[in-house]
Amino acid sequence: MAQRRDAAIVGIHEYPLRVDGSVSALQIKAECAARSLEDAGLSWQDVDAVYDTGGDQGISGLAIAEYFGLKPRLIDTTYVGGSSFEFHANHALSMIAAGKCNVALLTYGATAHSDRRAIGTAGATSAGPATFVNNMEDPWGLTLIGNYAMVKNRHMHQYGTTNEQFAHISVATRRHAMRNPEAVKAMTDLQFVGVREITVSDVLESRLIAYPLHLLECCMVSDGGGAVVIASPEVARNARKKPVWIIGTGEATKYRENGGDITVSAGARAAKPAFGEAGVTPAEIDVLMAYDSFSITVMCLIEDLGFCAKGEGGAYVSEGHLGFDDPRKPALNTDGGGLSSNHPGQRGIFLLIEAARQLRGESTSQVNDAKLAVAVGNGGQLGSRHATAVTILAAD
Repeated sequence: MAQRRDAAIVGIHEYPLRVDGSVSALQIKAECAARSLEDAGLSWQDVDAVYDTGGDQGISGLAIAEYFGLKPRLIDTTYVGGSSFEFHANHALSMIAAGKCNVALLTYGATAHSDRRAIGTAGATSAGPATFVNNMEDPWGLTLIGNYAMVKNRHMHQYGTTNEQFAHISVATRRHAMRNPEAVKAMTDLQFVGVREITVSDVLESRLIAYPLHLLECCMVSDGGGAVVIASPEVARNARKKPVWIIGTGEATKYRENGGDITVSAGARAAKPAFGEAGVTPAEIDVLMAYDSFSITVMCLIEDLGFCAKGEGGAYVSEGHLGFDDPRKPALNTDGGGLSSNHPGQRGIFLLIEAARQLRGESTSQVNDAKLAVAVGNGGQLGSRHATAVTILAAD
């Protein structure tokens, strides 16, 4: 089956600072939007579709269109946590292919660090009136990080995965981060102890945050933002940079069920349609941009997307595969990931940005002759309700 070329990423920009108390989330978002359009060789007037969660600003899709001075034909405010932007990219592909719009703008901005937002240590659900969700969960005191720690503990018990094996994920992403000047500055500004490449021993010797998750298995909390421009083939062919085509998509949700397996993410269902639509297999993927809120998130996504069998992720990450210069692909989170580059609260947009960089040949940890990349976002909480979206990208 021939791969379709219905829409492509033509513009990207990532806000360079991870600590910046002088700007608002909206200002970060606006700067990224302007720079991404410049990167594409397009103007504000070309945009006819807006994709934005508004999640950290408390504003609607109508308000963000007004803030940018746009009059879009289409607005999509799908909000499913960190995976929102893979959902947005997938939706933009469908709408462009259907002729509903030509140029879609995806934006994100947050000042989580400057706001001193307690993300990982906050309760499992948000404060507010009692619902069927928080009424049954909040009284038991489970935190967000406790949720992920529970899944890691279950993975270790169920499959024999070791802490040493999990540590390889952090080691690989830190190595890539040290090649990325923006990630190095991020770790420096956030006062990381030891801004350098790390070892498995470093990970295991870092303090426990929520058993069995160690500090170096947990994402940073930073400021930041980014923007992505997705366009029709007609626009893409005349863009300033070579287009990066969206060739396969899949989305799924998951929640607690009696008899359910918390080590299986919604990615297990989202992957099949995405790879089927793209007409490729996991073995062909050069770059894997996987949501790395914690090491366990990456481990589950690697398995659930089919890079190895369920329960074999520990051996898989220990054998290589993850480095940008390792012939055993795919390379993992070549910008440094949420573990060592940025995580302002919703990291999904950065997965698309770095995947596009790789397929353009612009990454600081460039994979040789990269042709195919996967961005897989995971939003919500892995051990309970969450949403996973898979976006498969191809070089021009």
